Amino acid sequence: MPVPTGRIEKRIARADEGMPKERTLTENVSPHGARVLTEREWRPGQRVMVISPKEGVWARGQIVYCEHLAESRFAVGLELSVQVEPRAKSC
Repeated sequence: MPVPTGRIEKRIARADEGMPKERTLTENVSPHGARVLTEREWRPGQRVMVISPKEGVWARGQIVYCEHLAESRFAVGLELSVQVEPRAKSC
């Protein structure tokens, strides 16, 4: 009797798999967007998930611009596409 190879059930990829993660510093923020400082270059149009664990805030956004400031320093303009909503904090 042959031994099955691979998985029996189909798997669905999580939305955040393969998405680069980076901690950033926020220069300014408004209800519709933010300007953050990063260490990597981002492309306008890229979709991102903005998470602020301390405040319990999650928001989807899109890169509007990426300005090169210095070696390994970029300023990124984010347009938030959904209302910033606090998430319930877990114990």
